[in-house]
Amino acid sequence: MASPHLPDLYLSGTPEADAFLAEDPFALLIGMVLDQQVPMERAFSAPMALRDRLGGELTVAGVAAMPADKLVAAFSERPALHRFPAAMAERTQLLARVLLERFDGDAAAVWERATDGTELMHNVRTLPGFGEQKARIFIALLGKRLGVTPPGWERAAGAFGAAGTFASVADIDGPEALARVRQHKADVKAAQKSVTAQLGTARRPSRRPSPR
Repeated sequence: MASPHLPDLYLSGTPEADAFLAEDPFALLIGMVLDQQVPMERAFSAPMALRDRLGGELTVAGVAAMPADKLVAAFSERPALHRFPAAMAERTQLLARVLLERFDGDAAAVWERATDGTELMHNVRTLPGFGEQKARIFIALLGKRLGVTPPGWERAAGAFGAAGTFASVADIDGPEALARVRQHKADVKAAQKSVTAQLGTARRPSRRPSPR
């Protein structure tokens, strides 16, 4: 029997780690949780490295029940899986426990049980580490890269769901797209710095001439 076709992901920088993300929903969620304050490739390659450090098995139930210090040790082993390994180990374990409690330990149920975009957004927002923007990006990733398209998913994803954009990891389908997404983020960051600088200048009190 032929194996099912897996989506092509280009997030970790290595085909093996990307394949693991495509085949393991829990790994994909962990990668999204870790994708902050570190390079994207480091965040999305971490789930496979974590699996290897845990003896070749990465399951929701296993991570949920694991002694916290063991998980922290796995995250902290050099090279550390994140800039803040202890905090992210804690968040990953909390993610596993929420999946166990709310979705019977089935990570894919987060999107497979959603009947529309509103429910999908609600499901994703219940997960630790998924604020509104990250939830929208993840919904866009599901829709654009994994074919998860319940009615209203584009609206739930907001601007990140629009076609032809290069605004987030949801738009990366190869090296060229990766470069364009990075350029977009750099442009946004530069624009934000410019606005902040202008506001600071506008608020700065003018100097009064000293009395003679």
